Amino acid sequence: MGVSFLSTIPPLLPLVPVPSLTTTTTNRYPSYAKYQVTIRCNKMEIDATAEDEDRFCRRDILKCAGVTIGMELMASSGLFVEKASAADLIQRRQRSEFLSSVKGTLFTAINGNVELLPSLLTLALNDAMTYDKATKSGGANGSIRFSSELSRPENKGLSAALNLLEEAKKEIDSYSKGGPISYADLIQYAAQGVLKSKFLASAIRKCGGNEEKGRLLYTAYGSNGQWGLFDKQFGRTDTQEPDPEGRVPLWENANVKEMKDKFVAIGFGPRQLAVMSAFLGPDQAATEALLATDPDVSPWVQKYQRSRETVSETDYEVDLITTLTKLSSLGQQINYEAYSYPVQRVDLSKLKL
Repeated sequence: MGVSFLSTIPPLLPLVPVPSLTTTTTNRYPSYAKYQVTIRCNKMEIDATAEDEDRFCRRDILKCAGVTIGMELMASSGLFVEKASAADLIQRRQRSEFLSSVKGTLFTAINGNVELLPSLLTLALNDAMTYDKATKSGGANGSIRFSSELSRPENKGLSAALNLLEEAKKEIDSYSKGGPISYADLIQYAAQGVLKSKFLASAIRKCGGNEEKGRLLYTAYGSNGQWGLFDKQFGRTDTQEPDPEGRVPLWENANVKEMKDKFVAIGFGPRQLAVMSAFLGPDQAATEALLATDPDVSPWVQKYQRSRETVSETDYEVDLITTLTKLSSLGQQINYEAYSYPVQRVDLSKLKL
């Protein structure tokens, strides 16, 4: 074990007489006059001797005292820091374990209802697209769960997807120890689950339908490791009322300019519009054919189509993950303590040996 820095500094206000500073010109510390003390402070060494007393003044003592007291306080706060760190680690583990279970539940629900995959993506998009930059209102806040918003023309056909998530939510809430999952989180993590399922399916196809090789390809070269920032945003808060009307286009009837204008309004551009083509309707190929008619969007459409032909689909998958991560946080202040819960203390007095 190393020697503490504090041990090199003698106490300046001792409770019990100990060797301290020396001086030959005054009798302020007569009982310690015979000692010579070396004081180390901030890598400075000063020999306080009778011959060298002019080099050591009260300011030097106060400097060393300040350092000593500060470091003693830091040392004494160690227990508090350790407790805070432990509590933080416990919360992280609780949230991580709960999120893992949520993903498992959603994976089962999604893969049992593959016909709803496009609707689940549009559900996530439309919930977030209500965001208004000017007023900082709307966004990915679960407002689409309200019947008055779900029944709007732009959300036509999305009720089956929401019903699927309602059933998944019942299961998730039944095992949650930190309160019910928010619709805002549920909807966006369902979209994540859909994309992961699509990415994996693509890898399996490129391996001739061999599922084992496809999973290995996706694990080794795919984008599964790019979801870190998305997963850190676990803790979205639900709104308690529908978002205002007129903020989400009717995608199936909108022209490319209307789509671009909406994406620009929330802080995106042609690149993000192109990469999110799968979110804009059930037929991704038809959507991309329409987007390719616009000179601003066409280069990005072609880029992502070429990327999907490669083994890893890196450009397409990474850009899509990045865009969804930003989209799913619009209008949100993430609660990083959400879904954590108090740990039950063990009463050691009741243990029998």
